Amino acid sequence: MTNRKVAVVTGASSGIGRASARALAAKGYEVVCAARRLDRIEELAREIDGRAVQCDVTNREDVERLAAEAGPRVDVLVANAGGAFGTDPVASADLDDWRRMYEINVLGTLSTIQTTLPALEAAHGVIITIGSTAGLVSYEGGGGYCGVKHAVRAMMGSLRLELFDKPVRVCEIDPGMVKSDEFALVRFDGDEEKAAAVYAGVEAPLTQEDIADAVTYIAELPEHVNIDQMVVRPRAQAAQHKVFRTS
Repeated sequence: MTNRKVAVVTGASSGIGRASARALAAKGYEVVCAARRLDRIEELAREIDGRAVQCDVTNREDVERLAAEAGPRVDVLVANAGGAFGTDPVASADLDDWRRMYEINVLGTLSTIQTTLPALEAAHGVIITIGSTAGLVSYEGGGGYCGVKHAVRAMMGSLRLELFDKPVRVCEIDPGMVKSDEFALVRFDGDEEKAAAVYAGVEAPLTQEDIADAVTYIAELPEHVNIDQMVVRPRAQAAQHKVFRTS
């Protein structure tokens, strides 16, 4: 049994998840690093003196095992596992891409919260979901991803009402343009040119470490302080559709 506070981070093998795991470990948490890619999270766990649990959030048995291995007290849950697949318009969208997005972003987040909730209550803990500004406004080619992030936002709103008399904080971070190591590459099926074009001419998009700083800020707040929603954009992104580019 650890004497440190326990944080569970899903999608910890890369991007915002990995950065959040490192940031929480630096604050003294024992971080349970959860992801499908076991080699990556084992390396991360060794680096930050945490624990690695292989977990596909779309597999209920995996998620239940993650909760069991996290233990009876979880101080922080960072429900980060997610992703965007494709940019097709609604009229020609790939049903399999949309299905994957709903399974990972929505059902995976739901399953992770459900299974860790007793431990979060025991620790008077905090749930932090990593949403997106895509959950605030729609855009062309984003119907599927916008839909799942809107759904996560709605779920968190309902959960906050349902847990109003429980000692659990329910918080949401909605990043704008973040240049992480894999998000755009995954969305464009590994096409590096298309992924790079998303950030072309933007001198300073957000980094995954910027969002990790927001995660630790929320995690370290007093128990009575709840950040319902934190929208984080780079200064260059005035709105979802309005981005200053130098070229």
